[in-house]
Amino acid sequence: MTTQMIIRMDSEMKNRLNKLARVEGKTTSQMVRELIEDYMREKDIGTYIDNLWDRIGGKLRAKGINQKDISIAVKESRKSR
Repeated sequence: MTTQMIIRMDSEMKNRLNKLARVEGKTTSQMVRELIEDYMREKDIGTYIDNLWDRIGGKLRAKGINQKDISIAVKESRKSR
């Protein structure tokens, strides 16, 4: 179920948003939803950490490092404490 939100903005900003939406073939509501979703995705720490782990994992895999290598490195690191 969707719900409605009312926001206030000056007329200049609204006009610019309407123009950008038309150029992209979207409604103003679609533009606002996408902006809010992008903002939330960027600010949500859980999503940020998940994306960070995905990037790190991808870089490790690209270098040929696997889960076993990581487990060994963690065990060695813990021994040296």
